[in-house]
Amino acid sequence: MFTGGWEWIIILALVVLLFGAKKLPELARGIGKSITTFKSGLNEGQSEDDDTTVQDKDTPQEKEVG
Repeated sequence: MFTGGWEWIIILALVVLLFGAKKLPELARGIGKSITTFKSGLNEGQSEDDDTTVQDKDTPQEKEVG
């Protein structure tokens, strides 16, 4: 179908036509903030997983008697 950079040129042209040149900086800023928020959420989730793993290893588990 398309090769190389032509795909990106066509996509960029369609975005400019749909949103207009004035809204592109605002759109890019919103995408950047979304990516930053997503990454911080992933990092926060990983640190919580690491904390619970350390807690599980540090605290002895109670055995069920039965």
